[in-house]
Amino acid sequence: MKEKIYKRFQEIFGAEGEIGVYFAPGRVNLIGEHTDYNGGHVFPCALTIGTYGAVRKRNDNKLRFYSMNFEHLNVIESSLDDLTPRKNAGWTNYPKGVMWALREKGYEIPCGIDLMLFGNIPNGSGLSSSASVEVLTGYILNDLFDLGISNQDLALLGQFSENNFNGVNCGIMDQFAIAMGKKDHAIFLDTADLSFEYAPIKLEGAKIVISCSNKKRGLGDSKYNERRAECEEALEEIRQKVKVDSLGDLSEEQFEEVRGELMAIGIIWSAAMAGIVIMKKIEPHNRAYPVYAVIVALLFTLSTFFS
Repeated sequence: MKEKIYKRFQEIFGAEGEIGVYFAPGRVNLIGEHTDYNGGHVFPCALTIGTYGAVRKRNDNKLRFYSMNFEHLNVIESSLDDLTPRKNAGWTNYPKGVMWALREKGYEIPCGIDLMLFGNIPNGSGLSSSASVEVLTGYILNDLFDLGISNQDLALLGQFSENNFNGVNCGIMDQFAIAMGKKDHAIFLDTADLSFEYAPIKLEGAKIVISCSNKKRGLGDSKYNERRAECEEALEEIRQKVKVDSLGDLSEEQFEEVRGELMAIGIIWSAAMAGIVIMKKIEPHNRAYPVYAVIVALLFTLSTFFS
């Protein structure tokens, strides 16, 4: 695939100059839905599918974007002097958002770029294509301009750009799993303090199956922000009874104490909070952990359908 995007880049933008080719994976989460912005634990792993990028520096401030997934859009032009979110900019808002975030954090982007992307993550599949583009863009710019940013900070940068440039109040899980993914491992991540450990995910005689529901999913046009607002509402209700900084701070005993309030808000969030508490008690190196995680995630999904 790298050779394919390299050749296509030359066809669209020309063969001159130094062209670099990069890759960032997608991710799947085994358990921990709606917990990464609630200070809870998550258990994602990076995928072998993701986003490929070919890039070349320019000698001006112009930005030229091309997607092999949306070739009918042709080359989309912008500029480092116009890093503002625009609805008609479509997918280019994601790489532009990362450029904007870098500047907001005090990093210099001295010149424009030509950037071509190709993603083999199914569009709208919920496997974090947008976070993959964000981390990929950050990694490319970090490498091109020697910015000295760690992969973990690239994840935080991607989250910052999605929150503040693209208007999606996502947690850190997607970008973290993509930037910090490790072959044959999942990541047991505490989103409250970003402490984590890698857990081996080689499943002898078993496979993780990602099924298609035929329901397109995009955070920006979904009820994601609404769900986050509801979690914040639940936290305020819980704080009337117990002292916690986030939903992830709830102990098992505190959860039992406030169960009534959670049920009043809705079964979905009761299930979610139960998941947060359960996650605290499971050892990620337990061989049954991945299977148990999927079972709990399935129960959470069923509670969504029947609430």
